[in-house]
Amino acid sequence: MSAHPVLQVRDLRVHIRTPRGVVRAVDDVSLDVGHAQAVGVVGESGSGKSVMARAVMGLLPPRSGSSGQVLFRGRDLLSLSRKEKTEVWGKRIAMVFQDPGRSLNPVVRIERQVTEGMRRLLGLNRAEARDRALRLLREVGVPDPERRLRSYPHELSGGMRQRVMIAIALACEPELLIADEPTTALDVTVQRQILDLLRRVQRERGMSLILISHDLAVVAGRTDRVAVMYAGRLAESGSTREVFDAPRHRYTQALLETTPTLDHERHTPLRLIPGSLPDPTSPPRGCRFAARCAYAEAACDDLGPRPAAVGPDHHVACANPAHAPAAAEPPTPRTTRAVGGDSLGG
Repeated sequence: MSAHPVLQVRDLRVHIRTPRGVVRAVDDVSLDVGHAQAVGVVGESGSGKSVMARAVMGLLPPRSGSSGQVLFRGRDLLSLSRKEKTEVWGKRIAMVFQDPGRSLNPVVRIERQVTEGMRRLLGLNRAEARDRALRLLREVGVPDPERRLRSYPHELSGGMRQRVMIAIALACEPELLIADEPTTALDVTVQRQILDLLRRVQRERGMSLILISHDLAVVAGRTDRVAVMYAGRLAESGSTREVFDAPRHRYTQALLETTPTLDHERHTPLRLIPGSLPDPTSPPRGCRFAARCAYAEAACDDLGPRPAAVGPDHHVACANPAHAPAAAEPPTPRTTRAVGGDSLGG
């Protein structure tokens, strides 16, 4: 971990008021993202991943509130006014959203949508912004960029729209890129292309990256560190290889066991995690995974939300964590059938 992380999330809590009650979407989460580092955030739908990302961006929905700190280069983003946030959006931090079909304006040509931020934030004139837009579209693999600039979003495929969204996010050279489920609704081949593209531009530009996914296989070969979230809390975090090779939290173990592997026997049913996420308006005391965990014990009811260190850079919030492999027998890397990805055993 860098001595001075680009992003430091500290004791972040986000609550959303709903007709059913107050949802504790994010509950006491702390996370660091180092310079030029790729961090994966994974967990089931409803675990709080996207809400955490939106809190970082200052894009929380109405009837919501937050507390804690989100420090970007030491500056608390939660305390900024909307005007001050607009100075950060795009130029310092950018975000690629789940559904490019809904994120792009359907009645505005691609050229205007790609160049708008450059003209407003970088002060480029129309010709300069257009030249830069062409370079960006080429960089993200959009064929015939001259014609695409004249197109409307509905004239592009889902994969092309997502590439345009990535180009828009990169337009003002942000230091941190947040990709929230960037391959939703794309076919497997296009998913791999988009994920490989994100990793490539992140490395080439020396950006920091937060890659959010419900699929562990997506982050397996594309991130340096991984954070596993469950029901609004951080369950486990550490280097991607260590978390995959030697998962200590029972939830992380369960997620990995439900992931198909290359040595999975044919016609063998996949393992499932029994039960479902707890009611977010009335979460249980202690460990929120306890009701679904075969290893739950009395101490789980009193477990606090903050993970404890089980290694130099490995933290787990579990009262009965799995045993680490013996030092003399290093774990065999798991080879996952990644959604378009380099496996950890690659």
